[in-house]
Amino acid sequence: MGWSDVPPWVVATGYILLIGGVAITAWAQAVNPFFEPGVRIQTERAQRVITSGPYRVVRHPGYSAAIALFIGIPLALASWWALLPAALATALLVVRTSLEDRLLGAELPGYDAYASRTRYRLLPGVW
Repeated sequence: MGWSDVPPWVVATGYILLIGGVAITAWAQAVNPFFEPGVRIQTERAQRVITSGPYRVVRHPGYSAAIALFIGIPLALASWWALLPAALATALLVVRTSLEDRLLGAELPGYDAYASRTRYRLLPGVW
């Protein structure tokens, strides 16, 4: 409808973010048998801290991948406007990581030590 004039290189960047987001999600799910959409301690499955794969770099690689998808989809669809709800979804996910870190630190043995070794929650070198 002509509401957004997005250059082709930005659209290509959106596709790169989409591919990267899907790849990181698959990797995180492959190395973490406790990966699930809800936040809970899976005592019935003897949940433990996962420190391999993308969890060596950031504490929440699934959420990092989700943010890449949130941003990649609007860009791939050539819509600057769609970045507004993506920004809101990203902000909510950042808040969720804080709450999840508190829960995991309080209830999952070894998580505090892991968090002190793996400094970044979502983006290596940034946060």
